[in-house]
Amino acid sequence: MIEIKKDYPLKSRNTFGLDAYTRFYVEASKADKISFSLNYASYYNLPVMILGGGSNILFTKNYEGLIIRPTIQGIEIIEDAPETVTVRVGAGINWDSFVEWTVSRGFGGLENLSYIPGDVGASPIQNIGAYGVEAKDTIIKVEGLNIITKKKVELTNSECQFDYRFSIFKGELKHRVIVTHVHFKLSKKPSLITHYGNLDEEIEKLGERTIQTVRNAVIKIRKQKLPEPTEIGNAGSFFKNPLVKTSVFKALQNKYEKVPSYTASDTQVKIPAGWLIEQCGWKGKKVGSCGVHQNQALVLVNYGEAKGSEILNLAHQIQKSVHEQFGIELEMEVNVV
Repeated sequence: MIEIKKDYPLKSRNTFGLDAYTRFYVEASKADKISFSLNYASYYNLPVMILGGGSNILFTKNYEGLIIRPTIQGIEIIEDAPETVTVRVGAGINWDSFVEWTVSRGFGGLENLSYIPGDVGASPIQNIGAYGVEAKDTIIKVEGLNIITKKKVELTNSECQFDYRFSIFKGELKHRVIVTHVHFKLSKKPSLITHYGNLDEEIEKLGERTIQTVRNAVIKIRKQKLPEPTEIGNAGSFFKNPLVKTSVFKALQNKYEKVPSYTASDTQVKIPAGWLIEQCGWKGKKVGSCGVHQNQALVLVNYGEAKGSEILNLAHQIQKSVHEQFGIELEMEVNVV
């Protein structure tokens, strides 16, 4: 039996803490329950939205359809090789709990992605990344259900079309597939990636270089830089770090000598969006009940009873000022409803 709730409040289901309601809401712990929910939506001609941990979404109004929250659990080792291990993970597992599970068993590959909010099901959709590592580096397969046909789908890593904060689930298959399980291939002999930001410096303070100390350092840095959603409403990084042509970066560097950057490819450079926003004077600025966090300009926050439309308007103002000053278009990482 599955319970479909009506006029369900979403304030506790989004990390911005925004007041919004959905006409119908259901939590589905198994794939067949997701199928039942999809059939329900089809019968009543309801639009469908998938909601995970709510850490990457901005509600600007109520949702006049059915929200399905996959809560599928389970971590299963499906292949145990001499140097690697492959695990199948339910979409409803908390992401950081899963990373903690891998690190505690000596399985490397995800330690740099520690303390990222949300559920496992969102990891391939967003191709989440941090400190030089992306989910695509370890994901080998994604299982899901086609929202239209209700049939099971499986996509390999290459079929997912992963790119920076992008996958086929945000492109061709957007609003068409619900992720149910993700397969990760992890290393029993991990090679550490610590050159990004001040990660090396923090690891040095912790002593031995292991996946556990990498995880500990990442958590420490993230806690220092990013506000806890339980203390102040936010969705983490609101904008993507823009990729620009090397020629564009060099022209910018001539004007701003200390502009930080990371080489993305032979022809592209990644510039921290937070730096661009800070140069435009937004860091720590409050606009009504929302604003830009005082420690991290990449984070927009809800100081109290802000509406989603207010936060979206602030985001548009920031985009406009960055474009006017630098000629760079900032793209939102947060999904707007």
